[in-house]
Formats: sequence, structure tokens, C-alpha cells
Amino acid sequence: MSIVRCTWANPANPRYLAYHDEEWGVPCHDEGRLFEMLNLEGAQAGLSWETILNKRATYRLAFDGWDPVKIAAYGPDKVAALLADPGIVRNRLKVAAAITNAQAYLRLREAGQTLDGYLWDWVEGKPLCNHIATPADRPAKTDLSDRISKDLARRGFKFVGSTIVYAYLQGIGIVNDHDAACFRHEECARLG
Repeated sequence: MSIVRCTWANPANPRYLAYHDEEWGVPCHDEGRLFEMLNLEGAQAGLSWETILNKRATYRLAFDGWDPVKIAAYGPDKVAALLADPGIVRNRLKVAAAITNAQAYLRLREAGQTLDGYLWDWVEGKPLCNHIATPADRPAKTDLSDRISKDLARRGFKFVGSTIVYAYLQGIGIVNDHDAACFRHEECARLG
């Protein structure tokens, strides 16, 4: 019997399948991964997630393991090096957004908040579980992503539009949008 997955999970890409099977929709509370995923979702704007996922290891190297203290201090030389790195998306606005996001993240921490606490407070610590019967049932954004997007922007984060934020919430398991028939739907629901 074959495994039923979400319709978007590309069976031809083992990295993409592993992401679907092991990460997407799994409630995440790891501060480093939450920061990484926020920036990767922003880098994905206008591109496919598969493109970013294929570059993920290079992103980690290029952005110092997603260390926000290091990223917040990047100067013109580091920016120039990033813009010359063929292993990442070489978009000046997206590179600048990662630096700005690191600075905003550090302000959040200085105010006594974690990204984990900030994000999960929006759903009172409990993931939202949708029942996606067809791809058309999966929204691109919601009222929740609209509100979080506005609040993140108010706090100085960049590349955090509502559609990006919704994809982020799906990826980090705040929203379980696995297809109802997908083998991961119930597994992720139990994790919440």
C-alpha cells in the first residue's frame, strides 16, 4: 500500500519529501529553527519553496548558522559576499531583510520575549488543525496571518506579508494544513 501525502509534496525530490514527512506541520519550539524558517520563508517570496529548500544548507553556512547576533552586525563587506554567493537567492532586499529581522529579533529578546513564546501566544499554545480535502481548501492567508503579519511589521520585521506568514505558520506547525488524507495529518494533530 502506498503512502498518501499532501498533493504538493514532490515525490521526485527526496529533500522535499523529507521536509514534508519530518518537518512541515510539526509544532516547533526551537528558537533557532523558528528564526531560520522566518527568514527562509521571506527568501521564498516570488519563488518556489522547493528552490529555497534546495539551498537551505548553503543558507545556513552563508548566514552563520542563523545566529541573530552575528547577522544583526553584518556590514557592507558581508552583504557584498552574500550577494555574490550563488548558493543563496542573491536579492539585496531579501539579504537586507535577514539583517533587519535579526535586529528585530534581538529587540524582542531584549524585551524579555522569545520568538517561540511570541508566536505560540497567538494560538494559546495549541496548534490549529484544518481539514484540507482538496488543494483549493488550503488558504494562502487567514485573519490570524493578517494579524501576525501586521504585528511583526510593527516590530520591524521585513518580508512578513500575510501570505509569507501563513506559509511560516504551516511550516512551524502552528497551523496543521496537511491534506486530510495525508498520513502526516493525524500524526501532526496528535503532536499538538
